[in-house]
Order: sequence, then C-alpha cells, then structure tokens
Amino acid sequence: MQYKIVGQTVPVVEISLNKGETVYTQTGGMSYQTDGIEMKTNARGGIMKSLGRMFSGESIFMANYTAERDGATIAFATTVPGDIIPVDLNQMPNGLIVQKGSFLCAEDSIETSVTFTKRFSAGLVGGEGFILQKAQGNGMLFLEVDGDQIEKELMPGEVLKVDTGNVVAFEPSVSYEVEVVKGLGNIFLGGEGIFLTRLVGPGKVILQSQNFGDFVGRILPFIPNN
Repeated sequence: MQYKIVGQTVPVVEISLNKGETVYTQTGGMSYQTDGIEMKTNARGGIMKSLGRMFSGESIFMANYTAERDGATIAFATTVPGDIIPVDLNQMPNGLIVQKGSFLCAEDSIETSVTFTKRFSAGLVGGEGFILQKAQGNGMLFLEVDGDQIEKELMPGEVLKVDTGNVVAFEPSVSYEVEVVKGLGNIFLGGEGIFLTRLVGPGKVILQSQNFGDFVGRILPFIPNN
C-alpha cells in the first residue's frame, strides 16, 4: 500500500492498493476511486463491536474496499477543512486512543475497539467521550483533524488542560479525565464552558485547532429559523 495527502483546505488521502489489499472507513467516507475496487459493507468485528462504535460516535457499519488488481486507487476526504494525519501503528505497539469523529480510514490489519477513560467521572460530566476508541495493529491509520494539527509530547506527570472538542488522540500511557472550571465567574462569564479535559503524561497527544462543535454553535444564531 502507498498513499499521499492531496490538497490543503479539505484534503484527501489517496491510497494505491495492490491486489487483495483492503482499507476500511465509515459508510459515506469515500471520496473517489478508480476501477478495480470491490466494496463490501458489514458490521466489522461483529455486532458488539459495531454497537460500541455507535456509542463512540462512529458508524455501526463499515465500508471495506479491496483492490482487485495492482494499482487500484481510492481516496478519503476530511469532513470539514483541516488536516489528515497518517499514523504508522507499527511504531506504536500499545496502539492509540482516538476521540470520536477523528477516525478517517485504516488498513484492514488495524482493529478499532471501544475503550473507557480511566476515571468514570470523565464520561459522566465531560459530555464528549466517556467512550473512546482504541486503534491497534500493524499498518496505517489515518485521522482527520478539524483545522490544524498540534502535537505535544508530555513528560511524566506533565499536565495539559484542553477543551475536550480539541482532543484528537493520545497514547494509552496518557491519563485522561475531566475537571470542572474553578470559580462561578469563570463558569458563567468566561465563555469557555464548564469542563476541561485534563491530560497527564507521559506520552504523545494530538490536538486540533478547530472545535467544530463550537463553530457550529457560533453560526446557528445567523441561520434563519424559517
């Protein structure tokens, strides 16, 4: 398998497959393809994994694309303006924890499964992903990022507080919890929400500069009701 990222505003990852190679994505994720690609849609991994994907914000059914000849090409685009991050999970034996909505596509050798934050309270109060996905295996994973990508390498015990909608992914060695913003004035007047995601190192963290949920909230008042 070979790939290249094409475009800048709303980029696509264009993947060239050898005969028999497969990539998969959520239903509706494909942008374009050449002849020689066979598509099969199924509940990848069985019904329990499919239900887990539903709770983590992804599709129940996944579209699997298999090359019927060498050099067949398929492309997957981001949902909104942003970036595509290629992740070689061969270099990450412990896998990667991925925020809902960040998964774009992956090789068939990559498995995604539901995982839970280390603290139950994170899911109850955070509103953004008590349920996350863990991607693991040997091969390439592609993540979509809203806006620009920002990578941080946290040292042991180093703390990074982030708006939850700006978290894309992090290594399993990074602990994840949600904390309440201190001070009633900050909560009601600060305009930044009630909760922050608290990430504690060691490990790599991938962030995005755009929180699309916040963006939608800002434009809603300008949309005519009728």
